[in-house]
Formats: sequence, structure tokens, C-alpha cells
Amino acid sequence: MISLLSGCASMIAEGLARDLQQGIANQDDPAIVRAGAPAYMLLIDGNIQNNPDERGLLLAGARLYSTYASVFVKDTQRAKLLTSRARDYAQRAICLGQGELCKAKQTSFDKFVAVINKMTKSDIDALYIYATAWAGWVLANKDDWNAVADLPKIEAMMERVVMLDDGYQAGLAHVYLGVLKTRLPANLGGKPEQGKLHFERAIKLSKGRNLIAKVEFAKRYARLVFDRKLHDSLLNDVMSATPQYPGLTLSNVLAQQQARQLLDTAGDYF
Repeated sequence: MISLLSGCASMIAEGLARDLQQGIANQDDPAIVRAGAPAYMLLIDGNIQNNPDERGLLLAGARLYSTYASVFVKDTQRAKLLTSRARDYAQRAICLGQGELCKAKQTSFDKFVAVINKMTKSDIDALYIYATAWAGWVLANKDDWNAVADLPKIEAMMERVVMLDDGYQAGLAHVYLGVLKTRLPANLGGKPEQGKLHFERAIKLSKGRNLIAKVEFAKRYARLVFDRKLHDSLLNDVMSATPQYPGLTLSNVLAQQQARQLLDTAGDYF
């Protein structure tokens, strides 16, 4: 009876975590999320402590901590702390469900990719959350070359995600790939033209509703190649769009805030 009650409690907690994620994604006031999310982060932490082997809870915790840190946390040390927890939760979930990938983290890049390429569509949520949490941790630790060296593995995971489901998360995996491939100009080893294709694909897959894809396209590619016309066109499209859309509302509202900042500073950049 006790184990049954424990299992029911775990299922309720996982359901709450899913509902919370949807509520955050569909919120059009970022200030509400900024103020309210920490309480739910503590709640998920408590549930994970009581149910340490529940993959759904671990993945929900990873997603929430990663999202909150990337969107709202500007303090470097705090970002490192929160993204570390996000990565830890995601890695624990991977180790519970995909033990081979868990072990492959410490192997060579080729062996890591070989394991990634065995992942199936049933693994896609865990794979994507692990990749995004890991990417957030790298960004928070960008002053550490050992952390930055992990980027090719993160890119390999995102490549596998789009291979398994090209339109996953309204093209967000393509946005990540676009960002990764435009980190450097072509003469320093970057692949901006490949990045451009990923941004364009994300926009097409979401029928233009994923506004962060256009913002990152302008910020990462158009600025990198000094294309002011493309830059302003993309950002003006974002500013004129309706941000409310299921699963994308918060992201779109934040995208519009970024678009305004990028347009305001365009004269100084170009």
C-alpha cells in the first residue's frame, strides 16, 4: 500500500510538472514567471528528493531550471549554479533511461556520436532536454575551455533530434543548431551559411510563429555577416507579430523584447 501511494504521488508530481511547463510557455507576462517559478523549482526539488529515480520529474526539473537560468538570471555565479543543477537532473534522467549514452559522455567524440545515432524517437524528449541543459551550462561557463569543448557533443545531439523529428518543438532544435554554427565567422572555422539554413528551416517549420528563431537569425547570422537589411527585416517582422501562440507565447514575448533592443543598437553595430 505504501509503495502504491508513493507511486501515485509521483505521478501527480509529474503531472503538475507538465502542467507547470505548459503554463509557463503560455504566459504572456514574463514578470509573473520570474516571480513565481522559483517556488515551483523548490517544489520539484522536493519531489525529486523523495522520488530520485523518476525520470519525468528529473526531466521537468532540468527543463525548468535551464529555462529560468537562461531567461532570467544575469548574475554569472548564480547562472553557473542553476545550470549545473539543470544539467545534473538531465544527466541523471539520461543515466536512468539511456545508460549507454550516460557512459558515452566520457568517451571520444566518435564513440559518443555512435551512441547518439542509436537513439530512437522514443528518446527524443530526454535527448533534447539533456542537450539544452548541457548547452545552458556551457554558456554559463564560457570562460572555461573544458566546458566549451563539449559543444560538438551538444551539436551532435541536436543533429540527432532533427534527424528523428525535423519539426520538434516548433523547430527549436534547428535554432540551437543555427546558434552553434554561427558562433564564429567562416574564416575562424564557423559555418554561418549552414547556420542560416537552420534558422530558415525553424522559421518555415513554425510558419513564422516561433519569433525567437527570427531574433537569433538576426542576432547570430545577420550581424555576423553585416547584413543590415536582413537584420532589420527579421526584427521588424518580430515586432509586428502577435506573440500569443500555444507553447510559444512566453518565448515570443521575450523575443519581441530582444528585437527592440537589437533594433535600437543596430546603428551602433552596422
